[in-house]
Amino acid sequence: MRSEPESTPAIAELEGSDIEFDVVRTERAKSVEESAELQGIDAEHLLKSLIVRRGTDDYLFILLPGPRQMSWPKLRKALGVSRVTMPSAEEAREATGYERGAITPLGAASRFPVFADSSVPDGQVAIGGGAHGVNIHLSSAALFQHLSVTIADLSE
Repeated sequence: MRSEPESTPAIAELEGSDIEFDVVRTERAKSVEESAELQGIDAEHLLKSLIVRRGTDDYLFILLPGPRQMSWPKLRKALGVSRVTMPSAEEAREATGYERGAITPLGAASRFPVFADSSVPDGQVAIGGGAHGVNIHLSSAALFQHLSVTIADLSE
């Protein structure tokens, strides 16, 4: 069995800031609902981090509450583009430094714009910590300010 790292680039980035956060480690979850249950939070407060590509080497992060699904038409409208795609797992890892399922804008290998769905709740949220079973709990307001997040209607 592989052990999880004590720290990740995501944790290191927050340790270098003035943001209050907690690291919550769990077993690797098989679903959003299971991850939320393991962390003791509502699924709406669990943020999924997706990486999308709007052009060659032009990526951005999307943050969605756990139970919500991204609306591709709404995303294209928010970005003012006609085409947005998901990169392959290999491309996503190369762009972010993280493997699929552990992607987070925190501590990513490259800085890309971050968009969050307007349904993300105020207050405490959980976001991936850069490794499976590593989660970061913090204020959504602090996270959004730290990442210079653009908020838009992106989900259904």
